[in-house]
Amino acid sequence: MSILVVGSVAYDTIKTLHGARQKDLGGSATFFSIAASYFAPVSVVAVVGDDFTPENQQVFATHKIDTRGLAKVQGNTFHWIAEYSDDMNQAHTLDTQLNVLADFQPVLDPSDKAAPYLFLANIDPDLQHQVLQQMEERPKLVAGDTMNFWIQGKPNTLTRVINSLDTLLINDAELRLLSGEINVVKAAKHVLGLGPSTVIVKRGEFGAIGFTSEGAFIAPAYPLESVVDPTGAGDAFAGGLMGYLAASGDLSTTGLRLAMIIGSIMASFTVESFGVDRLSSLSIDDIRDRYREFWKLTYFDGSGNAELPTRDKLAGELSNRRIN
Repeated sequence: MSILVVGSVAYDTIKTLHGARQKDLGGSATFFSIAASYFAPVSVVAVVGDDFTPENQQVFATHKIDTRGLAKVQGNTFHWIAEYSDDMNQAHTLDTQLNVLADFQPVLDPSDKAAPYLFLANIDPDLQHQVLQQMEERPKLVAGDTMNFWIQGKPNTLTRVINSLDTLLINDAELRLLSGEINVVKAAKHVLGLGPSTVIVKRGEFGAIGFTSEGAFIAPAYPLESVVDPTGAGDAFAGGLMGYLAASGDLSTTGLRLAMIIGSIMASFTVESFGVDRLSSLSIDDIRDRYREFWKLTYFDGSGNAELPTRDKLAGELSNRRIN
């Protein structure tokens, strides 16, 4: 089934330990939609300026992403300038040029108003609320993202949006800020009380933890020798997660857990290059191969009922080994 994403399409100027890139294609809706497009049809609602190039437009076309909702207006596209130090989990923003995003008012195409899956990417919660009001019927799944700027700047509107979500994706620092709790488990329980049935905590190189009323599930990050550029990894995670859920239709706890693994897979590809270079050039075999690696990485006993060795049993085994 199809997914509607509302967010930003941007140009990113990024510097990391591996080099620098000027005005790479980026933005929350971009990373999300490309990752999700490997699994399900995606429509994007966002805004770009008249500096947005045909080459960047072609990236969306190559992945058969519906861009009827991608408005092109006079002015410059949203431009984010940042750098990463040794700690690749934290970007240091040098400049944020909103440009045409400052006046963005999302208007949904009639076909998008009945989208069965909706992702509200990290934008002003007032705009997220506007999108929710335009939906003709309640989607099967509504997920959203946010950041500390909105948590501190628009807490009331953000709380109203969170109350309307099925799934909130948020990093651990933002979760603590939103909840006022230091402990991640307590913080997640607090946010679950605000309305969502699922809270997924993004933890960078440490993976993600999904919390529901039934408990928690940890999806690891794929171990990589080199992380080139972490920008967009969280959005790609969300795209993989929503893409799998839309394709499978499985919104059970088991489905959510597998979707989180798919999200981690898509995030792992994203950080291997600057911008969307690696993410946009994948094959299905690439994704399948990494899925198999994830399975090997996380599997320890399929039944969950393995007999745990006791101290006496272990002592006896060690004694026999010494005798032999």
